Amino acid sequence: MSSKRKITVAYGDGIGPEIMKATIDIMEAAGAQLEYDVIEIGEQVYLKGITSGMEPKAIDSLRETKVFLKSPITTPQGGGFKSLNVTTRKSFGLFANVRPCKAFSPFVKTHFPKTDLVIIRENEEDLYAGIEHRQTEEVYQCLKIISKPGTEKIIRYAFEYARKYGRKKVTCMTKDNIMKLADGLFHKTFDEIAKEYPDIQTDHKIIDIGTALIADRPEIFDVIVTLNLYGDIISDVAAQVTGSVGLGGSANVGEEVAMFEAIHGSAPDIAGMGIANPSGLLNGAIMMLVHIGQPEVAEKIANAWMKTLEDGIHTGDIYQEGISAKKVGTDEFAKAVIARLGQKPANMVPAAFDKSSTAPIEIKLRPAKKSKKELIGVDVFIDWDADGRNPNTIGDTLRRASANGLVLLLITNRGIKVYPGGMKETFCTDHWRCRFQKPDQSPVSHAEILDLLAQIKDLGFDFIKTENLYAFDGVRAYSLAQGE
Repeated sequence: MSSKRKITVAYGDGIGPEIMKATIDIMEAAGAQLEYDVIEIGEQVYLKGITSGMEPKAIDSLRETKVFLKSPITTPQGGGFKSLNVTTRKSFGLFANVRPCKAFSPFVKTHFPKTDLVIIRENEEDLYAGIEHRQTEEVYQCLKIISKPGTEKIIRYAFEYARKYGRKKVTCMTKDNIMKLADGLFHKTFDEIAKEYPDIQTDHKIIDIGTALIADRPEIFDVIVTLNLYGDIISDVAAQVTGSVGLGGSANVGEEVAMFEAIHGSAPDIAGMGIANPSGLLNGAIMMLVHIGQPEVAEKIANAWMKTLEDGIHTGDIYQEGISAKKVGTDEFAKAVIARLGQKPANMVPAAFDKSSTAPIEIKLRPAKKSKKELIGVDVFIDWDADGRNPNTIGDTLRRASANGLVLLLITNRGIKVYPGGMKETFCTDHWRCRFQKPDQSPVSHAEILDLLAQIKDLGFDFIKTENLYAFDGVRAYSLAQGE
């Protein structure tokens, strides 16, 4: 019986096949014990009419191997094609995206030579849920989905990662000064879980200043944990300021399956030219080798790669006059790394992995306590474009609707209160949120809401969606309007 570990491999599109060949050549030369189940994903699969970009047999392969080494892919332009990365992450529960960002100065140009940080990004939720609707002629909606268990999983993973790899500090980044419920949940959960890790320093940054600090002083960070969209953005910022997005690899980790890849795209403009840097995918493969229990091979490759950088053997994207000794293409770079297997860098800290690095990070969620949930109102969204979009016209008319005491409280447009007592300077679109509650905020029934909607229809309005307003354990669970 073979002792080799079977993994799923996708050569991808654009420069994908070139950098995958180079990566596999290096792993084989280093003695990696691997078997490859090669699958087709990406552009050619999309063009077959499979909008997910992945055929059923590819999914079966991942279920079997549970490890996916993936080159970049190209998503065809036009509507209807879903992101394969997002689909894979969510379908297989790959909740944690891990992106190390380290400077390799002076061999790779950077203004921040002391940078060595890891970004832990939530991988399944947030705006990447991809739930969008066009609701009126002018207004489109994208739903931001944040869950308690999803939040707890990624934050616990960040602390466990920091402890496992000897990191000293975890920084949380959110925008909870604006999104007080969704991002507020993330920040609150971070503060609660941090108490369980007294050996690790913690702090919190609002995402805008946090991003600015990554661009200006990245060396002050160690581990950063954040939501999906923010993590996607700051990962590229951090990779770029440390030298090159082309060097970055990442892991996408779930409870059963893990995917490893470069953080860059398929670069079709240089495909087939033999000049692509395979380092991003190679660094993803190094993380994969640690994950599957071959840390000695991972260490050998990482050190040979750093030694190659030290010796000035560079692809064009990182080539520097006066620092680089030779500009090489994809294959020659791979051969240079292979030639240095067994060597260690002299100026950079050598990589050191051990068997403890391969132990999986297991996440156990806290027992959930059920809250008392009460329905206390409803927001009715209306498509209305008449009478010069005068809020008073729509408001005065809607005040005629009442369902057992459920009455119009206010109207907002793009979140700002416009009725009653709105300002004439406020610009309004054709998309109106109309909040109905009972004056004493007593409970509301679904039957009363249905009665209300019937009355709104009879008044001649097109309601396009509703959002129920709840209290949990007596605490309001919805945002107030701006200006309310």
